[in-house]
Parts: sequence; structure tokens; C-alpha cells
Amino acid sequence: MRSKPPSLPLPEGVAYVAYKGPSLQQNPAQARSLTTNAPPQITPIAAVTHDRKALVVDNDQFFTGQIVGDGPLAKDTDDRGRKVLEMLSPDQATERIRKNEQSYLVGRGRGVVRYDVVQLPSNDPIEDDHAEKIIEVPNSVAATDDGAPSSDWMFWGVFDGHSGWTTSAKLRQALISFAARELNTTYKAAVSSTKSPFPDAASIDAALKSAFTKLDNEICIESVNKVFANPRKPFGAELLAPALSGSCALLSFYDTRSNLFRVACTGDSRAVLGRRNPKSGKWFATPLSEDQTGSNPNEEARMRAEHPGEDKVIWRGRVLGNLEPTRAFGDAAYKWTKDIQEQIQSKFFGRTPNPLLRTPPYVTAEPVVTTTKIEPRNGDFVVLATDGLWEMLTNEEVVGLVGQWVEAQQNGTSPAKSSGTAWLTSWFSGAKPQSQLPVEKGGNTDKTGKPKSDIAGKEDLPIRQQQWQIPQDNNMHSRFVVEDKNAATHLIRNALGGKDKDMVCALLTLPSPYSRRYRDDLTVEVIFFGEGASDGAVRVNEEASSQSNNDKLKPKL
Repeated sequence: MRSKPPSLPLPEGVAYVAYKGPSLQQNPAQARSLTTNAPPQITPIAAVTHDRKALVVDNDQFFTGQIVGDGPLAKDTDDRGRKVLEMLSPDQATERIRKNEQSYLVGRGRGVVRYDVVQLPSNDPIEDDHAEKIIEVPNSVAATDDGAPSSDWMFWGVFDGHSGWTTSAKLRQALISFAARELNTTYKAAVSSTKSPFPDAASIDAALKSAFTKLDNEICIESVNKVFANPRKPFGAELLAPALSGSCALLSFYDTRSNLFRVACTGDSRAVLGRRNPKSGKWFATPLSEDQTGSNPNEEARMRAEHPGEDKVIWRGRVLGNLEPTRAFGDAAYKWTKDIQEQIQSKFFGRTPNPLLRTPPYVTAEPVVTTTKIEPRNGDFVVLATDGLWEMLTNEEVVGLVGQWVEAQQNGTSPAKSSGTAWLTSWFSGAKPQSQLPVEKGGNTDKTGKPKSDIAGKEDLPIRQQQWQIPQDNNMHSRFVVEDKNAATHLIRNALGGKDKDMVCALLTLPSPYSRRYRDDLTVEVIFFGEGASDGAVRVNEEASSQSNNDKLKPKL
């Protein structure tokens, strides 16, 4: 229960926190009365002039308190040393969620009608990054059907950095260009071939793998050679930074001629396809990538085979006991020899080599490539996201939430209904309101990519749902909301708590580094396929893009 209000007006500009009740994580043992200054004498006179809430952070728990008074909090810690912050209001939380959202309407008439992007930092600066590009390719480079003069290559990528932002920034700048060059060589060779004007699947996969490994070689090997040739510290610091930090990479490549959608995955970001079942109106969730971490038995087996006799090549679910992803760009501490690392450390900077280091390289940037035939007429969509999203939501929840968002646009039950979603009518027929997310069972997978049982135990839930003790209620109306015009933003809002506005506001109030205890950086892209306009243009969808970024956004064609 709330503590009683003070007998005298608070001094001007002073407020205090008073609360007694359960934490947001439903842990009553952590709940105590909280004050940021000594409260005055108690009488029945009210002092709360409007609804203000505080967030109190206590190790791995946080909970809310009521702010009494109009002024700023007198202190930023309470009498037990816990961090106290004024919690964002729902409107302020929405502003923060939408700050980095982008949306583009694709009028190419070649199978893609729209894509939405959003980022939400937890680290400061954010370590995630992303890139998108549409390249018109003449038939002299890539053969087309029926004499069409050109086709499009479309790329979307999300990059989950760790130990810094420099590697993911390098991928944003260079990975799509590396991929396009390798594909250009492969497709052009097929055009002049006497067998077939189209490259075979293995050649395209090899081109993507080559792009990844060539870029990583530039990051980790060529950089060292240049630094040793010119050992100036400022030069070395800039050149080696992308090698010393690391990043996962998830790059998708859509060939509009074939409707084939390839996903090249290095690390533990994930791509999931949503495909509508025309009979039930629900969506199937199909993962298009497999998380590559030390806790994946397939990856562990691969690494043990590559490093026989090294019992701790995977230790405590991590590479050499430290690094979680088994494939990554950069992370040169797991690729350089001990001799190179010691030279770098003595001449410049860097960490002491891992004592378990014996037969590097342990980590590779070579991706696993999957291929899926897209059905634009059926309204397929694909979600690409860094692991921060998948720590909060299952595959089925993500696909079901996008399906919920799509239905809300079509049925006019969302504020997002507008000309920006007019393309929906070309393939989606209105459905009756449902009490559950419109998704078929069977889309959740284990660490090896195999389907999980429909009956999930607590250990099967995303790690953040376990941490936050989210009640598992099948009724979507009790957990989820549709409030955003951007589908990627819709996913992040519901990942953070959805209908539980206190949870959403609390998670967004937490500053770095406190926020990293509860959530990771988040980068989400949602690609919608369909038969839309064919005027050749790619336009910024202003109503689903941050107003603060609209002047900076440019169609990536």
C-alpha cells in the first residue's frame, strides 16, 4: 500500500518516492517503502498533484514507486543505495520507441511492396547496425525471362555488434557491396555460359560465402599487415578497431526474377518467414536461419571436429569459455595466433591472449545460406532481427504479432490504417476478430532448428520472458496491442511488454548500462511481399517513419 502523504507542503522543487507493493517482476520480497529524502510528518493532507512514477533499480530487480510532489527528485538514490529514476510516461515511451523507425514503400512491381525498420539502443552507443539496398541489374549481367531489360537484387541486413560498435558499422558500410560484387561475377559468368544463362544454386551460395569471408579477411588479416607496415598508434587504432570488436551478420538477398530469398547467417541473429494458410487465415512461422552459438549442439560438434583434443573449445556454452556466437566478423582474439596478439598488445593495445588459445582460428565469418521460394501473391513477409528480439519473443509470437498488425490494418481497427497499407487489399481478405494471435503451431524451434513441442515448459520460453516472469496467457488481448504504424515498431513495443504499459515504460526508462541487465540492443526489419504499385519508385513512408529522421531518410535504390 502507498505510504501516507506528508502533513506540510514539500519544499519547493523537492519530491520524494513512496511505495509499498510488488515489483514489476512479481517479487514481493524485494518490495519496501522507498524515499529519496526523509519524509515529513504524516497527516491526511494529499500532496500528489499528478501521476508521476519512479523506477527503483536494485541489482537484478526493479519496481515502481509513486513520486509525491511536483519538483525533481531530491536524490538519484534512496536510503538503501538503490538507483531511483523518474519513469517515462506512456507518451514519452512511445516517442522513444519510434525515434529510429523507418518505412519504405517499394513501387518496383517486382514482388516487394514495403519494408519497415526500427532500432532501439540498450548500449550507449548502440552496437547494432543495419543496411538495405535495391540494385537494378541489366540483363547483360543477370539474365531475365521474356526479354525483360532488367531485374532487381534486393538486400536487407542486420548486424549485431559486441565489444563495441566498430565491426557492425564496417558491415553496414561494406557487406552489401562485397556481396553484390561476388554475385555480379557469378551471374555474369552464367550469362555467357553455353549451358544455362542462370547460375546454379551452389554458385550463388558460394558467392555469398565468399563475400563474407573476403570482408572478414580484410578486417582481421589485411588490417594487421597494414599496421605492421605502418606502426603509428593513431593509424593502428582506427584500422584494428573492427578486428578487436565483433559482430554477427544476417544478410538476405532477394532475386526478383526467380523469387528466391536467400539468407546468409553468421552468428545468432535470426530470420523468420510468415506465410498465410489460405484455409485457416492464420500464419505459419518458418525459421530461415539457425542460431550459431556454443549452446547449439550442431555448432559444438563442428568446432570439436575442427579442434580435436581441445576439451574446452566450447566451455560453458561459449567459445573458449568466453564468446557466445561461434561465427562472427572481427573477434580477432579468436582468429589471430598468440604471436600476433602479443605483438599487437606490446606495440599498440589489446587483450592478453586467452590461455586456452591453441589452434586458431576458432571463429569463422563463413555463413550458412538457406534458400526459400517467396510467394508474393500469398502476402508472405519476413522478419529479420538481432538476438535481442528473440530473447523476448518466440518465432510464433513474432509472426503472430505481424499477422495481428496486418489484420488490424485491413480491418480498420488500428490507427495505422492509411494509404501506406493500401497494398494489403490486393491479397488479404478481412478476417473475424480473434482472441489469439493468428499463427499456426509448430513454428518454434530448439537450438538445432528442430520444431519444439507445442506444450512449452518454462525452460523453452525466451530468456527475457523467464527473467521477467511473464504470465503465459493465450489470449492476445491480455498481452499485446496494436498502436503503431510501423510493423517493426509494433514488434518492439510488444516485446517490451505490450499492454503492460508500466513494463514498457520501465524498460525504456532504464539507462545504459543498467538496461543491459534486462534487454539487449534491438534491430528489427519486416519485409512485406506482394503485388503493389509498379511506378519504379521507392519512397519514404512518412507516416511510419520518425519525423525527426524524415529529412535524413533517402530511398535506397
